[in-house]
Amino acid sequence: MNGPDESRGRKRVRVRTRIPRLLAYAALCICISSPAVALAMATENEQPRGPFQFTPVPASSACTDLTAVPSEKPFIVPPGYEQIVFEREAEPRFPNSPDMNTVNEQGAGKPGALFGIEGSHVGRFLFRTHEVRENGAVTVTDMETVDDPGGPVTRTLARRPDWERLDGIRWTPWGTILAAEEVDNPRNAPVLLDPRSPESLAGLVYEIDPETGAAQVRPAIGSRSHEGLDFDPQGNLYGISEEPAPNGGFIYRFVPDHRGDLASGQLYALKVASGETGPATWIPLDRASVRIDSDATATAAGATPYQRPEDVEIGRNATGTDTMFVAVTGFGPTGVGQRVLAIDLREPRGTSDHDTAYVTDYVTTGGELSRPDNLDLDPAGNLYITEDQPPANRVHGNDIWVATPDEGNDGTAEAVFRFATLKECRAEPTGIYFDERNPFGEGGPTLYVNVMRTAAGNNPPIRHDLAVAIMEDELPGLPMPIAGLLTPDAFVGDSEPTESASD
Repeated sequence: MNGPDESRGRKRVRVRTRIPRLLAYAALCICISSPAVALAMATENEQPRGPFQFTPVPASSACTDLTAVPSEKPFIVPPGYEQIVFEREAEPRFPNSPDMNTVNEQGAGKPGALFGIEGSHVGRFLFRTHEVRENGAVTVTDMETVDDPGGPVTRTLARRPDWERLDGIRWTPWGTILAAEEVDNPRNAPVLLDPRSPESLAGLVYEIDPETGAAQVRPAIGSRSHEGLDFDPQGNLYGISEEPAPNGGFIYRFVPDHRGDLASGQLYALKVASGETGPATWIPLDRASVRIDSDATATAAGATPYQRPEDVEIGRNATGTDTMFVAVTGFGPTGVGQRVLAIDLREPRGTSDHDTAYVTDYVTTGGELSRPDNLDLDPAGNLYITEDQPPANRVHGNDIWVATPDEGNDGTAEAVFRFATLKECRAEPTGIYFDERNPFGEGGPTLYVNVMRTAAGNNPPIRHDLAVAIMEDELPGLPMPIAGLLTPDAFVGDSEPTESASD
C-alpha cells in the first residue's frame, strides 16, 4: 500500500521547451485588432514556465450557438498544441454531463492488478463523474485503448438511482475513489435520500472501489453540496460547500480518526478572524449534526461563508508550506467574489493540531477572467483555471487560464495567461486534470478536460458532451498567413483554415 505522499506522483513531469511561434501570432495582427498587437510583442520571458510553455491565446473566442454535431476541435488552443476528442456522450456507456476527472494515481494498494491487467498501470485509467439529476454514474476509460479501431474502452464503473449530481472526484492515497454529490439540502432542492444514511439532508461523499465499483457512503465528511476534494500530506481531506452564502459557501477540513479510514473523524470549518482574508482558524463541528447538514452546523458555529466556492487543489510551495487553492465562482455578501483563494495551511508553522491558516486572494477577476470554477496544478506550480460563465447573453466562450506561481511570497499569483477558449456559447469546460502521461503517441504531458454542452432552449435537445485531451503537437503545422483569406483560428493551435472545414 502506498502512503499519502505518493498520491501526488502524477505531479512529476518532464519539462520540455518549445520555441515560441511568434511569427504565427504576428500574422494575427492582420486579422484581429488590439489583443493581437499586445500578444505579438510577447517574448519567451512572458510565457508560463513549466511542462506547457505556450504563447497565450490573445482573446476569448466570439462564440456561436450549439450545433447538432459538435466540433472535433471545440477549443482554440495555442500554436503548437493539438486537441483530440477521444470520447463522446453515448448512454449507458458514457452518460451526459461528464464533470470532474482523475486517474489511478498509484496502484490499488492490494495484490493483483487493476482490472486484471498485469504490470504497471499507474495513470492508465481515467475516471470521471457525471452530474446528472438522478441515476448518477462514475465511468472509466482505458486510455491505452484510445487508438483502437473501435474507439476507446469506456464502461460504467458504478451507478445508482439515488445518486444525483455527482461532481467532485479524487483518487485517495490508499487507492480508492471519492465521488461527491453537489446537492443542496431541502431548503432549495429535493434530495434522493440514501437508505444507508437517511438522516442526511443534502449531498454525500462515496468511497468507491476502482475495480469492482462497490461504494460506501461516508457521512462523517458532512452532508452538503460538495464539489472539489483534495488531501494534504497528513491524510486530511479538504472540501467546500457549493451552496451560496450566507447559509453555505464554507470551506472544510476532515481529519479521520484513523489515517486512511474515512468512516469516522472530526469535521472542521474555516473561520477568518475578520472579513474573508487574513488569519484564520479551523473550528470543530458537532459530529452528529454534520451528518445531517454540515452547512447548518457551520453557520451556527460562526464559520466564514463565501459565495459559491467550487473546486479545491492543494500543492506545496517553495518554502515547504502546503497551500490550498479554492475557486470562488460567485459574488459574496460584501460584493467581493469571483476569485481564487490561496489558503496557507500552516503545516510547518502551526500548532501540533495544525489549527491555523492564512487566506489571501491569489487571483482576482476584475479583467477578462471571470467565474473561476475547476482547478488543477501542474508540476511547476502553475494553476489551471476553467471559467463557468452563465450561458445567457454570452458572446464569448468560456476560457481556460493559467496562473503562475507566487514568487514574491505575498500570497498572489505572478501573472495569468489565457491557455484556451471554447468556441460555443452554451458550453463549459469541466474537470481539468493535468497528467504526466500521454496515451496518444506524443511526448510530454496531457491536459484532460470535458466539454458540457447545455441543452436548455433547444428543441429537440442538443447535448453530445465530449471528453478532450490537449497536448503539444510533435509535428505542428503552421498555415501561411494570407490576409483576408484565413480567419484568426487558422493561426491558433490545430484549428482549421475555416470553421466549416472542421465543424
